[in-house]
Amino acid sequence: MAAPVRVARLDAPVVRLTIDGTAVAAQVGESILIASLRARGSLQKIETAGPARAGFCLMGACQDCWVWLEGGRRVRSCTTSVAEGMQVFTGALPGFPRDA
Repeated sequence: MAAPVRVARLDAPVVRLTIDGTAVAAQVGESILIASLRARGSLQKIETAGPARAGFCLMGACQDCWVWLEGGRRVRSCTTSVAEGMQVFTGALPGFPRDA
């Protein structure tokens, strides 16, 4: 199985963000998914079973890599670029319908 290919320039500027409260350094041009894989080795855990996993299709076609941003917006981590100060949460935020 092939590993994800990093498309960000190796000399791109660094941005700082948090994923589930943990500080992460990433480079401009990286997606949230790639930043998470580089920093943590996975994106999130399967909600029902618990094993760590990354995205499935890695191109925005499936529903496997949804994350929440500060403020409650939900995005696909594989198609959303990192930004300075971004706060990413891999689990549902309080008030998400399934938690109500």
